[in-house]
Amino acid sequence: MKPILLTLTWLFSLITASHAANIVIMAVEEPDNYDAVNSMNAFAANELRPQGHQVTVVVGDKPVKHHFEGLVAALKDADLLILFSRRRFLPKEQMETVRAHLNAGKPLLGIRTANHAFIPRPKDTVDAGLTIWPEFSHDVLGGENTGYETKGLPYTVSVIDGIKTPLLEGVNTANIRGYQSLYKVLPLAADATPILIGTAGAGASTPPQPVAWTRSYGANKARVFYTSLGAPEDMRIADVRRLLANAVKWTLEK
Repeated sequence: MKPILLTLTWLFSLITASHAANIVIMAVEEPDNYDAVNSMNAFAANELRPQGHQVTVVVGDKPVKHHFEGLVAALKDADLLILFSRRRFLPKEQMETVRAHLNAGKPLLGIRTANHAFIPRPKDTVDAGLTIWPEFSHDVLGGENTGYETKGLPYTVSVIDGIKTPLLEGVNTANIRGYQSLYKVLPLAADATPILIGTAGAGASTPPQPVAWTRSYGANKARVFYTSLGAPEDMRIADVRRLLANAVKWTLEK
């Protein structure tokens, strides 16, 4: 019996190792970023590390605002970048490392505020030595950042007609509600594949908006998944966490 158990243990460890990845999460802790650091630490602990993934959560504004200490070293060997950060203007070397990751065809999973991750507001001052990426949402994620709907909440979430994808395996969208604003992201890029649609209720003036989609970026076809879900109330829903776990698996597939 012992040899059989040892063999099964070895096979399990081999399978786990073969699917294990080096994942870097960029998150920033501020009142308008939906408790991203806590939710990403919990996601890493409960969903990613048990799958054998090595996860590094790089928290922004350390040691000073806009600086993600340790990002360059961490991202150089990363298999996947998860981005949950807003309006941060990176030092040149850090931004170049993010670009290099994507240009190499390595995947990106963007959550909620990632659609304005590197975009300044008109009133913002970008200090010397910091870099912005105003086209990030349009060029990389494949969606827009034109505002949000705050009425008719929580909004409902449903599957786009005809969509069948492993991203929805084990996900019951009937359980999903969007408890914070519905992001206005249309139009999507021509090569984007919308998966989930969000519809605000009574009093809203915004038409239904995609809340999750996929696409590829760049000459090396980096896989990209984005969802505008991700508020603390959203992350307490098991089906939202399952969607994100599926997205991690999908982005890492070759």
